[in-house]
Amino acid sequence: MSKTDANLQEAFAGESQANRKYLAFAKQAEKDGYPQAAKLFRAAAEAETVHAHAHLRALGAVGTTAENLRDAVSGETHEYKEMYPGMIELAREEGNKPAERSFSYANEVEQIHAGLYQKALDNLDNLEEVDYHVCSVCGYTCEKEPPDKCPVCGSGAKAFFKVE
Repeated sequence: MSKTDANLQEAFAGESQANRKYLAFAKQAEKDGYPQAAKLFRAAAEAETVHAHAHLRALGAVGTTAENLRDAVSGETHEYKEMYPGMIELAREEGNKPAERSFSYANEVEQIHAGLYQKALDNLDNLEEVDYHVCSVCGYTCEKEPPDKCPVCGSGAKAFFKVE
């Protein structure tokens, strides 16, 4: 890998993390009663997304939809099979309950994402149009309607939001 490609990967990771961090900051600003600060954080988050997408394209890492679905299945599978189990165990050993819960929720949901991506890949030319709902507590993602109770974290149906 060239140094420029390594720099693009590092920049993509940094911009992606900044996007998510600024969106979290925006939610906190709204909660704290600072709507203008929230708006600024959301604007900066959008700009970071523009940067991240540009870096990803420069890396040649955006392929056809089928290629992207295969990449997504691979990435999600790596996370739930290889990445998160060790993180969960270490957090447990260190007694860090919030980290253990966060990693455990993500681990369960990544497996579901891999399945949804594989289903989409398998049916790419005949995808059923469905709504997706995401649990705002753990990230559980489901098709059509949210369950009465989240199967991952136990939150009620009110915790789910529809993805537009």
